[in-house]
Order: sequence, then structure tokens, then C-alpha cells
Amino acid sequence: MKNYLNFYPNRVPRTITIPETTLFENLEMSARRYPNKTALHYYGRKVSYQELYEEVLNLAGYLQEKSVSKGERVLLYMQNSPQWIISFYAIARIGVVVIPANPMCTNEELTFFIQDGAVKTAIISQELLNKVDSSLLEQVIVAAYSDYIDQETDLALPPEVRAPRQEIPHEWVHWINAISFGYSPKEMKVRADDLVVMPYTSGTTGLPKGCMHTNKTVQANIVSVTVWQSVTSESVHLLTLPLFHVTGMLHSCHGPLAGGCEIVIMTRWDRELARQLIERNQVTHWTNISTMLIDFLANPNLTKESLNTVEVIGGGGAPLPAAVGEKLFELAGIRYSEGYGLSETISHTHLNPPDRPKMQCLGLPSPNTISKIIDPTTLKVLGPNEEGEIIVYGPQIFKGYYNRPEENVNAFIEVDGQPYFRTGDIAKYDEEGYYFIVDRIKRMINASGFKVWPTEVESMLYKHPAIQQACVVGIPDEKRGETVKAFIILNEKNKGKITEEEIIEWSKKQLSAYKYPRIIEFREQLPTTSSGKLLWRHLQDEEKRKVLEGS
Repeated sequence: MKNYLNFYPNRVPRTITIPETTLFENLEMSARRYPNKTALHYYGRKVSYQELYEEVLNLAGYLQEKSVSKGERVLLYMQNSPQWIISFYAIARIGVVVIPANPMCTNEELTFFIQDGAVKTAIISQELLNKVDSSLLEQVIVAAYSDYIDQETDLALPPEVRAPRQEIPHEWVHWINAISFGYSPKEMKVRADDLVVMPYTSGTTGLPKGCMHTNKTVQANIVSVTVWQSVTSESVHLLTLPLFHVTGMLHSCHGPLAGGCEIVIMTRWDRELARQLIERNQVTHWTNISTMLIDFLANPNLTKESLNTVEVIGGGGAPLPAAVGEKLFELAGIRYSEGYGLSETISHTHLNPPDRPKMQCLGLPSPNTISKIIDPTTLKVLGPNEEGEIIVYGPQIFKGYYNRPEENVNAFIEVDGQPYFRTGDIAKYDEEGYYFIVDRIKRMINASGFKVWPTEVESMLYKHPAIQQACVVGIPDEKRGETVKAFIILNEKNKGKITEEEIIEWSKKQLSAYKYPRIIEFREQLPTTSSGKLLWRHLQDEEKRKVLEGS
């Protein structure tokens, strides 16, 4: 195999020294360097680095005044906004751990986070208040996004962004009041090895688990991505992925703030608004997810000029269909750079070189990171083009699951004297060391004894000119055990013109006999997470319920 380091971007070192400082100190240094530079741009309203820094200190002082102390955990439950970012850095300033929650969480899920993390304090946006059992909390700070918008903007804002501040219970406090008290935080020692954030896994294979990350594990990926993507203080980043998600948090928030960049924030995804913001703010970097880019490129108002300033577009979560990648290249001359990572690795362990990416590829192990493929049963280390489970070792690996000692043991495997994290993802790498996802172990379809990986079938379906989006699942079948079903969204010009039978017949010519979908169902939309990942398990569970109800 060729040495994959030979394919690193030009001038990117193979190893990077990780700062022994905290995330708050990143912001503090950027504010000292660029006090008058725009840090956050929120639908026309600009927040300078000095303003951002001062509001972080005011909120940190308020939290200390209310007896929030080092080592505690605070729930951060809101959509993308200046308040989310200010809250994170205020919590980090006083040595408290952030628990970022998905705005789509149910009351039951939030209750689990609060009880599992022994949370006493929460910072919540007002549109999400009815999802939280406040009796479980000692204090709540309530944020209204409208406190940070320019009322004269001509942009089509989401309704929750325009909504004025609402009344709240007297024992709670409005965000704007908490920072207006003008408290200054007390001096205290926060170290690089102190915990700073604890994102919870999605819980697709059991109860969610808190992934314990220190300032240093997060710094490891901050320094690697800023070097990898040629981020400078003049870079402008469009923030569309949700901040609770590690990719959005790392690539579109912590990385840019450490570099003194400008962040253009979107609270909700809107493809036309994204186009306007890219053009008006001369965005240079945009980290997204494939479903988001597919929707963006389908915008009839999009032109080549819309992406004139963009230098790097990339993302992860799901492979980008090759046809979509080619459409992006034809429009903007940019190759989509995919990456790979997990909550346990605070975003990436693999990145595609922006100047030499491969399509539907996880990329190369990022600086300081070692990756291998093992047989998930025998644990034998495999070679090029052999399919197995990805394991990774590097400084961005979490410190374990919170209060899950048994699962911590099972999450790691020792190879060559080093503890590697077991990702649970099936992949392979080619002769140049580029990694390619095959699928989640749990997602594999067993059709008549043959392994079918849904991602492979989906990638094929995206080549059909009528298909805009596809999701493949395994459904119960009396003869085959499981069979392949595809849920499909047709593009506008082909709706009502293509039949299920035509898609099946076309698929037969593209795939092996045991792989092609036997059943097609057209949908107007598919279920996704707030970060844009297809909720394939929801569709699969729907099919299983149909079988049970029919039996």
C-alpha cells in the first residue's frame, strides 16, 4: 500500500502539537487580537469579538453568582444562535461541562439527560420550554433569538427568530437580564485536561451515553481542521449544521472562533436563505451534510455566481451521491470533501484532502490519528480492500462514557499496545489509504443469506436521473428472511412520470440479483434528524409494524 501521508494537502504537517490551553482561552485570544472584527453575523446583526467576549464573561459571572460550580453539568438546549455560542463559552469559562441537547428531543429524552447527568441548571430557548420538565431543574435561563436580530432586515426569518420575548415563570430569568447584571466571573484554574463538553450518542443501539470530552480532546480536532482546510482570520463560515451536533460544533463554531473568523449563523435550514447569506457575506467555508447540499443544489435561483467566494465545501454523516458531487463541481468547480467521525471523537477522525478528495469516501486519517480495519468477530487486523470494522486511536478520542464502566471496557480494543476505539462502522481502505464506508454493522440486510449494505444500493439509486433522494432498508420477507425496499423522492420534473416498476427494472441492470430493491415506495419527504441524517431506522420500524399488524 502507498503511504497515505503522501496524499495529505500541501503544507499540512503529519502530526500537530495540541495546545495545553482551554477553549475559552481560544476565544479570549481572538478577542484580544481582533476586538473590532465581526465574530458572529446573525441575519444582518453583527457581533464583534469584543462584544462576544464581554457577554461570555457576563454570563459566566451570573452562573457563578447563582452557585454553578466547577465540575457541574449544564444543559444547553436551543437552536443555532448567538446565545448558544455565548452560553457554551461562558459555561466553559467556569470549568462547568456543557450537555448539548438536540432541539428535536422529546420530554422523555430530556428527562433522561437531566437525570443521567445530574443537571441542576439549564439554558433554554423559549420555543422549546414546553418540552422540559422544569421541576427537575433548580434554575433556568430562557433565551429569545429576537434579542439578537436586526428588526429592519429584509431576510425571510424563521418564525421563532422573529418571536418577541415571552413571559416566563418568576423563578426563571430572561437571558438578556442574566447578561445585563454585569457580573464578572471569579478567577479560577481550568485546565486543558478538564472536561468541557459531554454530547450524548444518538442511542440507536441502546440508551444514549454521555461522551466525556476535555478541552484537550476538542483542541486536537480544532487545530487539525483549521490547518487541513486552510482556515485563516479572513475565512467566513456558514453555520447550518446544528450546534448540538459535534460536526457543526467543531467545524462551524470552535474552529472558526479559534481562528478569528466570521461565523454566519442560520437557526433553521432554508436553501434560498442560505444562497442569499453566502452571496451577501462572501462565505468561504461551508460544512454541511449530503441531504442539505442536495436540497441546496435543487434551488432554481442558484447560479454559478452564488458560490464565487466559496473555497471549501464538505461534510459527513452520509456519503454524498456521486451525481450530486458532479453537479456541484460543474456549478462551482469545487470538489465536495467528505469526512468521518463520531460523538466519541468530537467530529473527525478522517478527512478528504480538499485538493484531492475521492467521492463517497471518508478520507485519510487526520493528523495525529491512526486508523485500522479489523474483522469484527476475530479482531484480526485486515489489509487493503478487506471489509471490516473501523478502529481509531488519537488525541481526539473521548475519555469514556459517563457512568458506563462496562460499556467503556467494550468500546476499546488494544492493538500494538495502544487502546483503539471501536466505531461499529464497516469500511475498507484502498491502496492509497483512503477509507470507504460500507455501512453500520446494525444496518446490514441479510437477504437469503447474502449481505446487502444499504449505502451501496442508495449510491446506485442516486445515479438514476429521476431520483432526488433515496433511503434503503431491510424488511421482513417469508422466503428471503429480509428483502430490500427503497423509499424514494423523485425530482420535480419526474414526479408522476416514473413508476415503481421502472425503477426496479433499471436497478436490476445495475446491481447483483440479491441486492436490487424488490419494493419501491415514493414519498414526498423522508424522516431526518435535525442535522440532516436520514432516519432509516424509523422507516424500517414502520415496515416491521406493518408485518406485525398484518399477522
